[in-house]
Amino acid sequence: MSAARQPTAIRSLRLGGLSTRVRPRRLGVAIAATAAAALIAILSLGTGDYTLSPAEVAAALLGHGDRRDLLVVQVVRLPRILTGLAVGAALAIAGAITLTTARNTLATPDLLGVTGGASAGAVAVITLGGTASASGVLREIGVPTAALGGALVASALVVLLTGRTRLTGIRPLLVGLGVTAFFTGVINLLLIVAPIKDAARANVWLTGSLNQRSWPEFWPVVTALAVGVIILVPLAHRLGALHLGPDVARALGTAPGPTALVLLVVAGALTAVSAAAVGPLGFVALVAPHAARLATGASHPPLAASAAVGALFVAASDLVARTAFAPITLPAGAVVAIVGGPVLAALLITRFGRRA
Repeated sequence: MSAARQPTAIRSLRLGGLSTRVRPRRLGVAIAATAAAALIAILSLGTGDYTLSPAEVAAALLGHGDRRDLLVVQVVRLPRILTGLAVGAALAIAGAITLTTARNTLATPDLLGVTGGASAGAVAVITLGGTASASGVLREIGVPTAALGGALVASALVVLLTGRTRLTGIRPLLVGLGVTAFFTGVINLLLIVAPIKDAARANVWLTGSLNQRSWPEFWPVVTALAVGVIILVPLAHRLGALHLGPDVARALGTAPGPTALVLLVVAGALTAVSAAAVGPLGFVALVAPHAARLATGASHPPLAASAAVGALFVAASDLVARTAFAPITLPAGAVVAIVGGPVLAALLITRFGRRA
C-alpha cells in the first residue's frame, strides 16, 4: 500500500552534503512565470516613446551604445521595471503568507490594515505637506517614509489588538477590518479638507503607480524581499502546518502563535515597503497566490511560485499601463485592478462555483 500511495510529485535533490525536497510542478510553474516576467521586462525596456530593439537594449544593459540609449535604459526604464518585479514578488509572498496563516481565501494584507496605514501616512504628507503649519516636518519626512511608518503603525495595532497568541484563524482579519476602516476614515477626511491639487496627487498615489520610480525606491524593496526570503526558508514547512489548523500544527511540532507572529511580521514588512515604494497594488496579494495555487495544484499558495506570478502580474500590468493609451501613461494600479477583478472572479468561480 505504501508503494501505491507514495507521492510521485516530490523529488529529492542532493548537492554535496546538502539535500532538499523538490516538487517538480511547483518548480516548473515558478520557472515558467519567472521566464515570462523576464521576457516582459526585456520587452518593456525597449518599449515607449523612444523605441529600442532587443539588440540595442542588450547593448545598453552592458554599458554600450550611445548616451541616449544608456539614459533611457539604465536611468529611466530599468529601475522602474525592477521595482515593479520586486514589488510584485513581495506582495505575492505577503499574500501567500496571510492567506495560509488565516486559512481564509480573502485574507490579504489589505484586510489586515497594513495597506490602509501606509495609504494614510502617504496621504497625510501629500495633503498637509504644503500647509504652513506642517510644511517643515512633513516635507522632511517624505511620502515613502510616511507610508512605511503608517504601515508599521497599522501592523502594530493589529498585533496588539489581536493578541500574540491568537494570530491564526479569522480573528486577525476582523481586527484588520476595523483598523482599515479607521485609516480609511482618516484618508477621506484628509482628501476632503485638502486643496484640489493635493487631493488629486493623493488620489493618483492611492491608485498605485510605477511612474518616475527609480533606484531609491528599488533598493528598499529588494532588500526587504531578500531578508524576508532568508527568514521564510526555514519556516516554509511550518507555514504548511499552520494551513492545517492550530491543533494539527501543534501535533506536528509547530507553535501556532509565535510562528504566525513571525510570518505576519514578515508579510506586513513586505507590504509596507512595497506600498511605500509604489503605493497600494492590492490585487497582487490576492490574485497571484491564488493563481499560483491553482497552477501548481497545491493545497495552499507556494511561496516561490506566488512570487514569480506576482512579479509577472505587475510587470505585465505596467507594460499595458505604459502602452495601451500612449502617450498617456496610466497608473499600474489601475491596470492591476482592471485585470485583477475579472481574474479573481474567474478563480473564485472555478474553485467554488460548484459549491454555490
